[in-house]
Amino acid sequence: MFAALISWLGEGDAAGDQALAGVSFLDLYAGSGAVGLEASSRGAAPVRLVEREAKVAAVASQNAATLGGTVAVTRATVSAFLHGAPTPYDVVWLDPPYDLADTELDAVLQKVVEGGWLAPDGVMLVERSRRTAPPQFPAVLADVWSRRYGETEVWFATRGDDA
Repeated sequence: MFAALISWLGEGDAAGDQALAGVSFLDLYAGSGAVGLEASSRGAAPVRLVEREAKVAAVASQNAATLGGTVAVTRATVSAFLHGAPTPYDVVWLDPPYDLADTELDAVLQKVVEGGWLAPDGVMLVERSRRTAPPQFPAVLADVWSRRYGETEVWFATRGDDA
C-alpha cells in the first residue's frame, strides 16, 4: 500500500525515511497505530491516529512515544472526531472493522470530505475485505481505483480534474 501511495505522490525516488516528507496523515480506526506510525517513519508529519477503545489507544500512544516523530493519538469514535474542528490532511487512511455497515462507512467518507478533513489535492484510502461492497465515495472524489492484497482490497480516491 505504501509503495502505491508513494508512487502516486511521485516520491518513488526519495529515501525511505523521506518518501512521505511534507505529507500530513490521518489514520482513522487506528488500532495499534501501525499504519500511521509507518507513515511517520517515512517522513509524514503531522500524523494523527484516532482510536475509540481506551486500551488500544493506550497501546498506540505507547508505540508513538517509543518510535518518536510527530504522531498524536486521539481517543474518540471516528464520528465524534469528525464532528470537531477540521484540519485538512493530505492522506486520510481508513481501516474500519470489516463488519462496519456499508451505510455507516459511506457516511464517514462523506463527513471526511464535506467536513474539510481531506486536503483539496489529497487522497483517501479505504481498506476493506474483497468480500464487501466497494466503498461509495462522495461524488467529488471522481478518480477511484483499487489494489488487491490477498483477501484485502485497498481503495484510493482523489478529486477529479474538474473538482
